[in-house]
Amino acid sequence: MNIALCHFRVGETDGVSLEMEKWKKALEMQGHGVFYIAGSSGNCAAEIIPELHYQDLQNKRIVANAYGLENDYPDEKSLQNDVLLEAEKIEKALLEIIKRRKPDVLIPNNIFSLGWNLAAAKAFFNAISKTGIRAVCHHHDFHWERDLYSDSRYAFVKKMLLDYFPPVHHQIEHVCINKLALDELSKRYSVEAKVVPNVFDFEMDYFKEDEFNRDIRSAFGLKDKDIVFLQATRIVERKAIEIAIDLVMNVLNLLQTDRGKVCYNGNLFDVDSKFYLILAGQCESPAYYAELKKYASELNVELIDISNRVAPTRGTNREEKIYSFWDVYQLADIVTYPSVLEGWGNQLLEAFAAKLPVAVFEYPVYRSDIAPYSLKIISLGHQYKMKNGLVHINPEFMNAAAQQARLFLFDADYRNKCVEKNYSIVKKEFSVRRLSNQMNFFNE
Repeated sequence: MNIALCHFRVGETDGVSLEMEKWKKALEMQGHGVFYIAGSSGNCAAEIIPELHYQDLQNKRIVANAYGLENDYPDEKSLQNDVLLEAEKIEKALLEIIKRRKPDVLIPNNIFSLGWNLAAAKAFFNAISKTGIRAVCHHHDFHWERDLYSDSRYAFVKKMLLDYFPPVHHQIEHVCINKLALDELSKRYSVEAKVVPNVFDFEMDYFKEDEFNRDIRSAFGLKDKDIVFLQATRIVERKAIEIAIDLVMNVLNLLQTDRGKVCYNGNLFDVDSKFYLILAGQCESPAYYAELKKYASELNVELIDISNRVAPTRGTNREEKIYSFWDVYQLADIVTYPSVLEGWGNQLLEAFAAKLPVAVFEYPVYRSDIAPYSLKIISLGHQYKMKNGLVHINPEFMNAAAQQARLFLFDADYRNKCVEKNYSIVKKEFSVRRLSNQMNFFNE
């Protein structure tokens, strides 16, 4: 079959783009032809519809007004007209691509899920209805899981969310990435869906040290004897990166009595060893980023943002190396994953695949879909409170997590045993090849 994977963006480091790349490989393993339809294409080829762009200015204006962040339309009808105009543009471009590329199946990723682009959902639904093409909607997140989409003042927006997010139609099938979403979808829409979890391509040797990345610590002013925590996710509120800052501070304080000991990697942890939290992902919330920097400064935690030198593939920029997203794992002694809300968890799986210990806040999907595999983690618990706009966990859990981190930093045998166990579990359960074997519904 000829299959089109569709999203607002592809070839970037966000979770949906990364997962689409794996789906493309898994489908190609089955002999299918696959191409992308998106608003931007990053480092790969795609059929581009500009109005689908994740940061499209007109759509951002529509989103801001639809969900109460702005109020610069004279009335509801004016806003609705703009949505319909954008939908016509997207539908026209999509129909042209369908006519020219002749896909047998469309796989919209989050286009019918979040409510981010109302026009895109209407356009895709119209195109699917008019052409009779089969569609398999891949839902990574739903609008009811996000505060942004929860309180529109406009009746037409509420109706669009009900009708298109997701749509119920005989040509449309649904795939969720976790059990909680599956249950909620069934409860709200009485539709059957399949759960296909996120996966990783274990056949690619992403995490090896080589000549290109061997200097990555020194490139950012880090010494081998420094302790480095890596936050590989995007910078956005639900990632709760302030928990990682708290963890670094607690580990720093706890390890003061360990100066002079040898770490798991044979490096001496001495009076000159420093602690860092590295931020490697894109910033999608400048205000939140400013709060994180302020909070880290108050706790004397050193943040280093390397995102401007991280890309999906290696390269150079003004004689500086641009490291791949996979290279940054060479920096880490411990990976932090403090998200309070995730549809699944791409960077979490990557950390396990990189054979690194991970500090995890046990968000709901972790508890329902991942915890049953008994992975060895540094647990940050599963409960939190908000204080001054930031997320905080119980000090007892934080102290316990710091003690666990200490064990991973100084007990090489324990560390190796845990990371190897995690690797073997995720390779068995969450590989691209396993995904390909699960995709028999494309051959039905």
